[in-house]
Amino acid sequence: MSTEFEVNIDEKIKNTVREPSMYNVIIINDDTTPMDFVIDVLEKIFKHSRESAENLTLTIHNDGSAVIGTYTYELAEQKATTDQQLSELIHMN
Repeated sequence: MSTEFEVNIDEKIKNTVREPSMYNVIIINDDTTPMDFVIDVLEKIFKHSRESAENLTLTIHNDGSAVIGTYTYELAEQKATTDQQLSELIHMN
C-alpha cells in the first residue's frame, strides 16, 4: 500500500536572537564577615582589582549593600553560590 502526499509550506520562519537577561549580584553588609574576606571574594570570585574591591567593600560597609557585578543568570547564580559557600565556611570556624 503506497500513499503519496505533497506538503507545501508557505510560512517563513523568523529567527530572532536575543541577548540573555542580565542580573545584579548584591552583597549585603553584616556584622560578622571580616572586611578582608569581602575584599578577597571580590578579587577572586568577582575579578575586581584590589582598589575596586576595597572601594566596594567600603560602600557595602557604609551603605549596607552594593551591586558587585552584573551577569547572565547562570553566571550570577554560580558566583553568588560560591560566595555564600565560602562565607558559610568562615562563619563555621
